[in-house]
Amino acid sequence: MLLRARQFEIAFPRPALIMGVVNATPDSFYSGNRFDTREAAVTHALQMAAEGADIIDIGGESSRPKAQPVSEEEELRRVLPVLQSLARAVSIPLSIDTVKPAVARAALQAGASMINDIAANRAEEEMWRIAAASGAAYVAVHMQGTPSTMQDNPSYEDIVGEIGNFFADRLKRLRACGVNAEQVVLDVGIGFGKRPADNLRLLAELPAFTKWGRPLLVGASRKSFMETVVGAGVGDRLAASLACACWAARNGAQIIRCHDVAATRQAVRMTEALRQKQENGGDFTFHR
Repeated sequence: MLLRARQFEIAFPRPALIMGVVNATPDSFYSGNRFDTREAAVTHALQMAAEGADIIDIGGESSRPKAQPVSEEEELRRVLPVLQSLARAVSIPLSIDTVKPAVARAALQAGASMINDIAANRAEEEMWRIAAASGAAYVAVHMQGTPSTMQDNPSYEDIVGEIGNFFADRLKRLRACGVNAEQVVLDVGIGFGKRPADNLRLLAELPAFTKWGRPLLVGASRKSFMETVVGAGVGDRLAASLACACWAARNGAQIIRCHDVAATRQAVRMTEALRQKQENGGDFTFHR
């Protein structure tokens, strides 16, 4: 399986990719990852790269529940200086986390190679045509509603089947817009229009989403459903986040989106080493 993101080509199977989150916003749900100046965001991103991040995901508009949209101009003001600085400083893929086609287009011109689109439930095709024309990787995220409405009353009859149908439809529509399958990443959208039990079921049944032969991205890091399970506030959810990351990597996820790169990378690599030893008893590579 290949993932193509403009000048980058990533072949699987391989160790799970660690995607570090950089929120160039004043209102993201986790205060430990809010950066309202270019300097702070860039410094944090460079630290993530030094800790072993394989991808940096930059966003300028909060997608927390009840978040209100910001203007295109404001989002560009937040993300473009960060992207431009990072494009000169690192040689790993940069991802733009946006629902706005104009922001995606400008971000790609600034050096991004991946579009992380929580609004893949969109009807219009402009974002997909931008991905097709640029060769950027495209993350199709499942979300019920929008950030401002998604947690009002989410409901499903069969969440695994419904998201499976969504992925099948998105792959078909992306292909019709000229997006090569090798550009596409699938994300079940943990926390995006889901109840706590829905999130747990999706994590438990991740293998059901591997049948399309596309990389699965899981972003559960520090999300609110964990409070229902372990009773921890957002600042105290690292252990729960690591458990989800390791579970996801063990059950078919190829990309783990997280706030805590060093800890996540260490936990996931240990999980992968144990899995390899369990399955074939062979040698594995030590990373010091």
